[in-house]
Amino acid sequence: MRLFIAIKVPQFQKLNDVYNEIKLSGADVKLVETDNIHITLIFIGEVPDNKVDLVKEAVSLLQFNKFKIAMKGMGAFPSITKPRVVWVGISEGFPQLRVIRSFLLKELRSRGIRPEDEKEFVPHITLGRVKGPSNLFNLANVINQHYNDYFGDFIVDKVILYKSTLTLKGPIYDEILGVAGK
Repeated sequence: MRLFIAIKVPQFQKLNDVYNEIKLSGADVKLVETDNIHITLIFIGEVPDNKVDLVKEAVSLLQFNKFKIAMKGMGAFPSITKPRVVWVGISEGFPQLRVIRSFLLKELRSRGIRPEDEKEFVPHITLGRVKGPSNLFNLANVINQHYNDYFGDFIVDKVILYKSTLTLKGPIYDEILGVAGK
């Protein structure tokens, strides 16, 4: 089972507007479905069925207080000139995200689960993945236009363990377990 732990991002008009601008740019970008937008805390990857309960157990131990995430800025990894991932930044909520991620990594590792993404954590919201070189100049213009924009904020009241099923139309995310904040 392909698993990841994330925070669901509610829909915001400003994000929808930027989606439309990316589409109109003509760039070859596979946009994340608007109801699938999230902040990935940990991408665990493929987990054998007999170890899924260990992942659930680790996630169920999480305790956190509700906190605010503010979405600000837009960019691309690894750079605007060579974009692979188009993202919206997070200007508030970093410390809480890092604490939650650290706790979950420790609990997963203690159960023999080794997530695929143990590199440095850079909280962001992925809007889309660049698939080809067409119209990258236009895409860069969209990103630069919104480089410092404020997209909105929301309260994080739930951390979710998702199952990701890859299909030809894109991934399908199913919530396996949700942990509510206090």
